[in-house]
Amino acid sequence: MPLIRDAVVHVINDQPLIADLFALPSARDACIVCTNLRTMAGHRPGFVDRSDSVFLFPLHHVRFVEIPPESAGDVVAALRAERSESEVAEPDLEIDEDLMRRIRDS
Repeated sequence: MPLIRDAVVHVINDQPLIADLFALPSARDACIVCTNLRTMAGHRPGFVDRSDSVFLFPLHHVRFVEIPPESAGDVVAALRAERSESEVAEPDLEIDEDLMRRIRDS
């Protein structure tokens, strides 16, 4: 998956930051991994020594992540590909009529 450029990371109780994300966080992730961190005005934040470093934001500090429309196409295509790879066909479940009859009669 290519970098997701210019995503806006809305940190709880702080100003939003623009960053390039390596990937969207999944349900198993504990943090967001990004680089090229800058303020909405395009400047380096005061707490950052080098904006080209790799940054980890714990997800419990992130309110939400905003993906720009120009990067959304790549993100949606990657999510669809990931989803199709991870989908496992569920077995066809047959209804046991005898069991259903016993449940209804009890």
